[in-house]
Amino acid sequence: MQPIVQISLDLTDIDEALNTAALARRAGVDWLEAGTPLILAHGLTGVKELRKAFPGVPIVADLKTMDGGYLEAEMMARAGATHVVVMARAHEETIKCVVKAGRDFGIKVMGDNLACPDMIAGARRLEDLGCDYVIHHIGYDERRGIAARGERMPSPLHQLREVVQSVNIPVQAVGGLSLEQAIRCPEYGAPLVVLGAPLTIDADAFRTADGNLEDSLRLICEKIHGAQKIQRS
Repeated sequence: MQPIVQISLDLTDIDEALNTAALARRAGVDWLEAGTPLILAHGLTGVKELRKAFPGVPIVADLKTMDGGYLEAEMMARAGATHVVVMARAHEETIKCVVKAGRDFGIKVMGDNLACPDMIAGARRLEDLGCDYVIHHIGYDERRGIAARGERMPSPLHQLREVVQSVNIPVQAVGGLSLEQAIRCPEYGAPLVVLGAPLTIDADAFRTADGNLEDSLRLICEKIHGAQKIQRS
């Protein structure tokens, strides 16, 4: 598949999220993500407002579902989301419920392997249970805690090739990537490139990062969209 650029709107102010989304779309971003902070702050309204402002644009609702899978996915689908996120460490029945809701309401399911003891096995489990995509994810708190101890910062790139090779569905890498690393994700076989904290969002303040964001995003999108189409082996 062709590389896709997604921006994670990890913001708590709805107007700022809408303005950032508009800026991102002008710059060439393909998918919009209603980040977990936005959903916590505004719930279904955040997704509805994004859908109203951006008809026809894919919207990922980063629910990080752990239980109540069918209802959560149904609610977000009715609000206008096209993709929802369920955690690999959720119970098998929860993942199955989200997948069933995805089929019933015509949305895609992204399975997140955050905090799996075996990230590769977690990715395989998500595919086996019917997820459409795998998110290979090193968490925000995990990264900060390890950095505070002066240990080597974990990166989703460390096992990204192995995760990609272990499944037959598209993979997305998330968690502390630099701009240069994010742009290189298609080289690893991961065509879904996420731009978010700390690349475009101030992760500590949950607001748009300083600087000329639109021009930066435009250059990033041009680079990623110019990457070679991902071929599955």
